[in-house]
Amino acid sequence: MTVFGDEDRRDLGFMTKYMITVDEQNYEVIFSSNFTISSHTFSASDRMLQFNIETSLESKNIGEIVIPRTLMDGEFTVLLDGKEITYHLSDSTKVSVISVIFDGKGKHTIDIITKDVEHNSGGCLIATAAFGSELSPQIQFLREIRDNTVLQTESGTNFMAGFNQFYYSFSPTIADYERENPTFKEVVKIALTPLLTSLTLLQYADIDSESKMLVYGISIILLNIGMYFVAPSIIIMKIRKRVNIEKLDEKYA
Repeated sequence: MTVFGDEDRRDLGFMTKYMITVDEQNYEVIFSSNFTISSHTFSASDRMLQFNIETSLESKNIGEIVIPRTLMDGEFTVLLDGKEITYHLSDSTKVSVISVIFDGKGKHTIDIITKDVEHNSGGCLIATAAFGSELSPQIQFLREIRDNTVLQTESGTNFMAGFNQFYYSFSPTIADYERENPTFKEVVKIALTPLLTSLTLLQYADIDSESKMLVYGISIILLNIGMYFVAPSIIIMKIRKRVNIEKLDEKYA
């Protein structure tokens, strides 16, 4: 097994790429962070990826690790200096993206370990691929709406259960295509803007009952149906009508 990396600056501070070779197969791991990585190791037998890091901030140290699922897959455990910490997971058919935020200045060790379980998708895959990071403001906003508003009611929880079953049936494929096609990624980003705008209404809503959740939820759904389907249909019909009128004018002129 061989491991090597290269490093350059990105929005989070540093983006380090590691090519890990196991059984003559190469796997690229990408670690973006606002701290430096001094060394790293990978153990195929222990299914563990370890990073020795050094931070300069007392708080809000941010790291995002992109790991091919063919290298490590299953249920992840993330350790900071030997103690388990929380993380956000976003995955697709090809990669898992682990995002961590922690406090503490100085030298630390991050261990990422997997074990075999039936894999469950999490996170907003399409939006994460479009905006580039689990830590982007748009993804944080979607997570806050989901956790602090929608999932606080039984009707919202039931809706998310049904929605997730439908959403994860196709979202990994779209997220993968976004990463492979920058133009498609920009199109998706633009297409998501009306949805994100409509969801901001929930920030100002006082939802303290099941009935209010249903009213606001149905209203948001109808608003998005209007923006994504009804309005474009009306515009297309008007354009076609205008074209037909012009053709008739030319015919009988």
